[in-house]
Amino acid sequence: MGGLISTSDLAARLGDPGRLRVFDCTTFLRPRPEGGFTIETGLRLYQERGHVPGAALLDLQADLSDTGNRLRFTAPAPDALARAFAAKGVGDDSDVVLYCDGDIWWSTRVWWLLRSIGFDRAAVLDGGLRKWMAENRPLEVTPRSYAPATLTARPRPGAFVDKQGVLAALADRQAVVVNCLRPEQHDGTSPVHYGRPGHITGSVNIAAAALFNADNTFKSPTELAPLFDSRGAGPGKRVVAYCGGGIAATGDAFALTALLGRDDVTVYDNSLQEWAIDASLPMSTA
Repeated sequence: MGGLISTSDLAARLGDPGRLRVFDCTTFLRPRPEGGFTIETGLRLYQERGHVPGAALLDLQADLSDTGNRLRFTAPAPDALARAFAAKGVGDDSDVVLYCDGDIWWSTRVWWLLRSIGFDRAAVLDGGLRKWMAENRPLEVTPRSYAPATLTARPRPGAFVDKQGVLAALADRQAVVVNCLRPEQHDGTSPVHYGRPGHITGSVNIAAAALFNADNTFKSPTELAPLFDSRGAGPGKRVVAYCGGGIAATGDAFALTALLGRDDVTVYDNSLQEWAIDASLPMSTA
């Protein structure tokens, strides 16, 4: 499967599922008054408002993250991640479609996790549930699940990088570190931050939110390429994408990889939730 699947193409496949595995990846981060966030899955909406017919629910934090790590959404080791996906019904020959309500990067996070273990048969629903519902396509409220399968981990080196890798990239003229948060978070004027306001010193800002059209679909490659080129992240530069917790960063990574055909992209998994609490690491505002 390609990196993106349209709502019409998914609708056509629902009648003949075969190897098809559809997952609702909806997750919400709710800011707390005292600071930080509360993680909320899409379970209530999945059960009450409904989901794409046949779709199972994925809980990104509980099902696909290292719950032993104090930082949220940390990617598990490849073998553990493959077992987690297999338990949800993803097998070596599955065709996987990922969608979510709201920000598409919850789907791209799961796509990137699959990519990190060498699974390339996944697609993100372009426009997500928002577009599906706008087109009055069917929903169901019956919970769904898939039988466990066998999934082989074939780890893809470089899918993720740690803070030492970011420091190395900052010193490398052939690399660029990209902050995928919104401009007001990049420049430190937003009240929402991760311990210290602002961005990793030396990074450029290409917000994941800027990659989408009004209907929640990705912009075309001819629109996306100049956006990255203008910030020094064009071909020939290795891109290290980060955000608050490694989620929005996968929006940029997905666009570069799946839509622009780049293979020189990595994601700083723990992003600012790790970087900002280490006073020895440089951050800037404005």
